[in-house]
Amino acid sequence: MPLIVAVLFFRRDWKKAYLIMMATMIVDVDHLLATPIYDPLRCSIGFHPLHQTVPMLLYAVACFIPKLRYVGIGLVIHMALDAIDCQWTNGIWMM
Repeated sequence: MPLIVAVLFFRRDWKKAYLIMMATMIVDVDHLLATPIYDPLRCSIGFHPLHQTVPMLLYAVACFIPKLRYVGIGLVIHMALDAIDCQWTNGIWMM
């Protein structure tokens, strides 16, 4: 998804945009705080600290700050994909 967004919307800097958006996947480091670390039936949205409502609002705000735009978009894409995964696996959008 980040590649598609980078190529479609940031044509001139698509490589930079793509790499930064992919680097935002480090947000999943908060999964290390959970026991067990991975649970295929757990919805990460609303469960892990960096997947809560307040951080997600900050990610959305970052989309409108030019120097943070790629980071914000990468994080919003990540959260949207996690929410879709929650819906797909558990029938809910968040914990």
